[in-house]
Amino acid sequence: MCWSRSDLSVRVRAPWGRGYARRMRSRRRILGWSLLGGVAFYALAWTGVSLTMLGMSGSARAEESARAGLREAPGIGKFAVVDDHLWRGAAPTTDGYRWLAAQGVRTVIDLRAEHLPAEVLARPGRAGLTAVRLPLRDGQAPSPQQVGRFLSEVGRARGPVFVHCGAGVGRTGAMAAAYLVRTGQADAGTAARRSLALGPPTLEQLSFMRGLGDRRAGRPPAAVVALSRVADSPRRSWARLTN
Repeated sequence: MCWSRSDLSVRVRAPWGRGYARRMRSRRRILGWSLLGGVAFYALAWTGVSLTMLGMSGSARAEESARAGLREAPGIGKFAVVDDHLWRGAAPTTDGYRWLAAQGVRTVIDLRAEHLPAEVLARPGRAGLTAVRLPLRDGQAPSPQQVGRFLSEVGRARGPVFVHCGAGVGRTGAMAAAYLVRTGQADAGTAARRSLALGPPTLEQLSFMRGLGDRRAGRPPAAVVALSRVADSPRRSWARLTN
């Protein structure tokens, strides 16, 4: 039997005909719905977690504002007195460091892990302060080792110690809460509310603070960490762009 060239062409193209086109359209629809579902999940996670953190922070501010120790300090946002030995706040300006030195502070613990210009890193020293770098990534909870080092630095410092991150809320709040619980001044719930009164942390950081009363407390559960980092990624991205 003899096949013409046109017959062979039809036979070769047959497997890539209507059936193939239908399969490709089906795959594109599945991919499209999957992407849409991912975007919807992200939006729901971000909205739910953000509204929850804001609501909890507002409630805590109304209940714990007095005990949170919020004060006015020149050149320092979110400044608060945790106790006589530990003060907290946002990253100080040059005037803020000078004010701290005038108040008797000798040690400043910087929790920022961001890349900082040399001029910024030199500010505490120019004010006569000893700067301790304890890098903790933005939005994340500290490890037990980081908490241990922080408590050690605070314990051996002379005079009040000032701890800060960038905004003085999440990382600073987590360390301040750990300090309150470890020194027996508050239970985990109270320490978390005092930190919430100064601003909303991430879900990961809040979970860390809530778990401080447990002797086995360490990193928050993996599911909480994953949800927190997904919901917090727009804020972190904006912080990187603006800084």
